[in-house]
Amino acid sequence: MSKTLTEIAQQLKEANKKVQLVYAFNGTGKTRLSREFKQLVAPRNEVDDVDQSELSRNKFLYYNAFTEDLFYWDNDLEQDAEPRLRIQPNSFTDWVLKDQGQDRNIIATFQRYTNDKLTPRFNEEQKDEITGEITVKAFSGITFSLERGNNEYSGNLKISKGEESNFIWSIFYTLIEQVIDILNVAEPAERETNAFDQLEYIFIDDPVSSLDENHLIELAVDLAQLIKSNNSDVKFIITTHNPLFYNVLHNELNSDDSGYKKKWHDKYRMTRLDDGTYQLVQQSNDSPFSYHLYLKSELEKAIESGQLSKYHFNFLRNILEKTSTFLGYKKWGDLLPKTDDGKTNPYEARIINISSHSKHAGEEVADLTEDDKRVLRYLVNEINTMYRFQQIEN
Repeated sequence: MSKTLTEIAQQLKEANKKVQLVYAFNGTGKTRLSREFKQLVAPRNEVDDVDQSELSRNKFLYYNAFTEDLFYWDNDLEQDAEPRLRIQPNSFTDWVLKDQGQDRNIIATFQRYTNDKLTPRFNEEQKDEITGEITVKAFSGITFSLERGNNEYSGNLKISKGEESNFIWSIFYTLIEQVIDILNVAEPAERETNAFDQLEYIFIDDPVSSLDENHLIELAVDLAQLIKSNNSDVKFIITTHNPLFYNVLHNELNSDDSGYKKKWHDKYRMTRLDDGTYQLVQQSNDSPFSYHLYLKSELEKAIESGQLSKYHFNFLRNILEKTSTFLGYKKWGDLLPKTDDGKTNPYEARIINISSHSKHAGEEVADLTEDDKRVLRYLVNEINTMYRFQQIEN
């Protein structure tokens, strides 16, 4: 049965499970779903979208694309200043960093998922020497450097977009780690703070962008263990477009350790239909579907309708990567059609590479040229013919 995003959010809320795991492609509406769900649990007049100013009234904590909007780079090219990641004024990071003093734990989490030599440094408070007025607030910016030993380190670096996303996730993860630790104290009067006594849900949307597979698995295992350690009434909803992240979380939550009960969680696949409505289909196994076959089906539907976008090259690359692993090829490019001299057409491999490594959301929906569409149609048809894929049943 098709539903609106609001109805999907209501379905998740009424399920009343300790954790719900949802797989959906990028662009399906995961971030919009988090906002719809927030409106059900904590309407706009209770919690501001950016500045969560009354933590004691928070019923809902969420990590999504808007969380990252709190952070921006200070690129003062005129003064040739060293790059610094700034934090928009907000009580969320103020509470984590200033009130709870979690900066060391955030750094440790960040280094665990990236590089133990890549070191963030939060700025200290600065005051005017004459007036004594605060000119720079503490914890309003972060610099990054590489440690070299003997108390030596590189100059400040501008880290990659993936490392930046990982740093922001580390702040949020450190917060929810502390929240669970606090709420696991059964008696509210005995907790170190009552700021989260009213918390009902933690919604996490895709914390895995740009992570390599080893760190992605480590993050998924850590998150699953944290969820399983939760003895409070707080419930988790996790959405992702990454099948490996889904797979690891599914298996970790299904394990029998720590007395965790499997019946406490549900897994789903969310799809958007042609009419703009959605379906939320329950999943029983550790893969949301025969992933590469589903991608191929989506590609073929896009080709038939003529609605091809740049991200469809990412679908094709994913199919080639999975097929090459299964067939024992070292490179996915070895599966591409060969020219008369037995070599792969370098243009075809290059366009897949370029189009499947988009760094910006806007590029993922960019229109393709007619020539790009022709190449995509040709490659899908050739791969179907060469490797005799079984058609997936819709």
